[in-house]
Amino acid sequence: MSTVELPFPGLQGVPTTDEKQTGKDFTSDQEVRWCPGCGDYAVLKAVQNFLPELSIKRENVVFISGIGCSSRFPYYLDTYGMHSIHGRAPSIATGLATAREDLSVFVVTGDGDALSIGGNHLIHALRRNVNMTILLFNNRIYGLTKGQYSPTSETGKVTKSTPMGSLDHPFNPVSLALGAEGSFVARTIDSDRKHLTSVLSAAAAHRGTSFVEIYQNCPIFNDGAFDAIKNPDTKADAIIPLVHGEPITFGARDETTGLGDKALVRAASGGVEVVPIASVAADQVLVHDAHNPDPSTAFAISRLTDSGYLNQSPIGIFRQVERPAYDDQARDQIRLASQAATTPATERLAGLINGGDTWTVV
Repeated sequence: MSTVELPFPGLQGVPTTDEKQTGKDFTSDQEVRWCPGCGDYAVLKAVQNFLPELSIKRENVVFISGIGCSSRFPYYLDTYGMHSIHGRAPSIATGLATAREDLSVFVVTGDGDALSIGGNHLIHALRRNVNMTILLFNNRIYGLTKGQYSPTSETGKVTKSTPMGSLDHPFNPVSLALGAEGSFVARTIDSDRKHLTSVLSAAAAHRGTSFVEIYQNCPIFNDGAFDAIKNPDTKADAIIPLVHGEPITFGARDETTGLGDKALVRAASGGVEVVPIASVAADQVLVHDAHNPDPSTAFAISRLTDSGYLNQSPIGIFRQVERPAYDDQARDQIRLASQAATTPATERLAGLINGGDTWTVV
C-alpha cells in the first residue's frame, strides 16, 4: 500500500493499489436506466475505463450526485457514492473532502442541478478550491422532468415550460467557473472518448477543484443541440481546440503547418475574435496559455460560445493553475490547533464559558 505521488498531486494522500484493475472492477451490478442514445452512457463508460488508471482502490473513490438524469451515476459505479439532494452535491462533497483526505471525491451534476438551485453551492466550491472533481453534464434541457428549459437553454428555446420561447439569458458554465476563480476549468464532449478521457485524467491530477463541462446530447427532449460540433462535415469549423502552448486555430487544416484556416486573435474590444489565418501575421495568432494566473484571456475565449459564434465552441482545458486547496488548509489549521492545545480539556472548557463575551441574566 502506498500513496499517490506526482503526476497525480490531486490524489496525494489517497492510498493506491498494485492490483491490476479494469473497467469491470468499477462497474456495478445495477441495470443502467437512461433513455436509448443518451450521452450519459458514453460518459459512464469513459469514467469506468478511466478510473483504473488512477491505481486507487474502489473503496477510496466516492461519487456524489444531486438530482437529474446524470445524478444516477453513483448507482452504476462499484465505488462508494451518494445520490444527494437537489443542487447540494458540491456542499456535501466539500465536507467529505475536508474530513477524508484519503478519498478521491467526484461530483456528478447537470446543467439544471448545478446552475439553478445549486448555483450558490457550485460557485463557493470553486472559489474555495476544494479538492474534488466536478463533472457537469450539459444537455441544455431538463431531461428528468420531461423537457423544460434549463439555465443553459438558448434564448427563444421553445419547451413545455416556455411555449412561446424562453426569455432567459443562458449561463455559460465555463465563464461562470472562471469568474468564480476556478483553478481547473475545462470543456469536453460526450462522444469524443479520447478527448474526454484525457481531460478527466488532467482533472483528477489537479490539486483543488477541477470543473469539467461535458457537452451531452439528450435524444428525447433536446436532440441535436450539439450537432455542429459532432457532425463530421461541420465539426472542423465548429470546434476550437485549446491545447496549452499551441496557436489557437481551427477549420480546414494545412497539411504542412498543421494549422487551421481560422485563428483567434486579440480584438480591439479587448476580447478575442475569429479571423481568417491568412489575414494576420503569425505572431498575431493567440497562443493558448492554460497556466496563466490571470484568467482574463481564458474568460474571453469562453465567451466565443455566446458572442455571435453560436455554431463554434472552444473545447479543451481553459485554465489549469495552482493555488492552495481549501481542505488542505483546513486540515492544517486543525493540526495546528491540536498541537497548541496543551491545556487540560476541563480548563479550556471553563475558559470558553467564563471568558470574553459573557453576560449575566437577571
